[in-house]
Amino acid sequence: MTASEILAVTWPVLLTVLSVSVAVAASMHVLLFAEHSRAAVGWVGLIWLAPLVGATLYALFGVNRIQRKALRLRGPHTSLQIAADRPPGCGPSEVTIPALAEAVGQITRLPLTAGNRVRMLRDGDEAYPEMLAAIAEARRSVSLCTYIFDVGRWGRRFVDALAEAQERGVDVRVLVDGVGAFYSLPGPVRTLRRRGLDARRFLFSLAPWRMTYLNLRNHRKILVVDGRIGFTGGMNLRDHHVLADQPAQPTADLHFRVEGPVVRQLQEVFALDWVFSRGSPLEGEAWFPELRAVGPVHARAIPDGPDEDLEAAQWTVIAALSCAERSVRVVTPYFLPEDELVGVLNATALRGVEVDIVLPLRNNLEYLTWATAAEIGRLLEWGVRVWVTPGPFDHSKLVVVDGRWVLFGSANIDPRSLRLNFELLVEAYDEDLGRRCDELVRSRIASARRVTPAQIEGRPLPVKLRDGIARLFKPYL
Repeated sequence: MTASEILAVTWPVLLTVLSVSVAVAASMHVLLFAEHSRAAVGWVGLIWLAPLVGATLYALFGVNRIQRKALRLRGPHTSLQIAADRPPGCGPSEVTIPALAEAVGQITRLPLTAGNRVRMLRDGDEAYPEMLAAIAEARRSVSLCTYIFDVGRWGRRFVDALAEAQERGVDVRVLVDGVGAFYSLPGPVRTLRRRGLDARRFLFSLAPWRMTYLNLRNHRKILVVDGRIGFTGGMNLRDHHVLADQPAQPTADLHFRVEGPVVRQLQEVFALDWVFSRGSPLEGEAWFPELRAVGPVHARAIPDGPDEDLEAAQWTVIAALSCAERSVRVVTPYFLPEDELVGVLNATALRGVEVDIVLPLRNNLEYLTWATAAEIGRLLEWGVRVWVTPGPFDHSKLVVVDGRWVLFGSANIDPRSLRLNFELLVEAYDEDLGRRCDELVRSRIASARRVTPAQIEGRPLPVKLRDGIARLFKPYL
């Protein structure tokens, strides 16, 4: 037989052996490392039903490489070593919901801090002027992390303020997510670097061997000035958050100004992300000064991400629901909860706790409105109340339990935030703050429309099919 004849006979056998070997190896990896049985079943099915193609897709999108990458890039600057000189926290018994404080401590491995001051800021109208004023008063350091840095009217003010601070001798570091940077032209990192600022992209490259990280994004919003004054919440740096300017796409949102010992935890999260992005370590008094008690709030940062902090946000919300006695108010722009969270929400409502979910009537991403409509029927039948608010689009993220515990930050209630993004939340125990946040949510409910089971069931068949199709893509929305 000629070589070509031998090849014609053997190549199907070789291809079959290769396909089976790759499928076996990929399936073993799924069985060993997949955290959810549904995901494991889906990946194994795809691997065997689409030979080679399924295994390739799993290698690209199903393997969590980010934890190994984080540990490699952070090197010796781990969270434990940064925390070596961190002051001890207070005990859970000092707060109004000690069981919840104990649970979140176990989830985050971070101490609960006493003596903080937390102030809610509505929209860019209140938040941006305060943030700019803090930067203008900076004397030693400024660290800024954001998902979107739009170099528009307000973005240019931030660029100017940061550049002027650096000219005064202040150390300035800016971190912008690699994907979020594309929301603005000209690009924010290039604009900042032209002003001489040390600005970096977080985890983005067009190199084919790095495209596997494209779906992992830094969604955190952190501003820390002199290591003493912090700002965090859900607000990016974009003109449409300033409602007084009457932007074309007005977007309501919440941000929070924090002072006291918890600011150190915000700075620690930024410092780790900075090293992750190949920046030099942030060390010393300029970044981590001694912080004294300035207010009555007990608070703790909750970093969440696809590395060692995986699902910290979701477990925190589940713990809070389990501890709720009277009421749970949730405000979120994107609501696609995992099955575990749906079950706990329903169980909380069945215990007689008032559970209110407040969503925007119209989302800025229409397909998310469709997917959400297909989801919420599972909640309405068990007593969870869902409300939709009229415009402007509400981008706020807030959870209030019993009017005495508040969770705020960057995370949405969807798979992207809870499993793929790097997020930052802050929990706060304080009666006054809880009351004010609860009043805010109730004021939004007062102007909202309640969604009923009849409305969900009464959707026309084509709409139900559309919504159901959108729901199938929930893990990627």
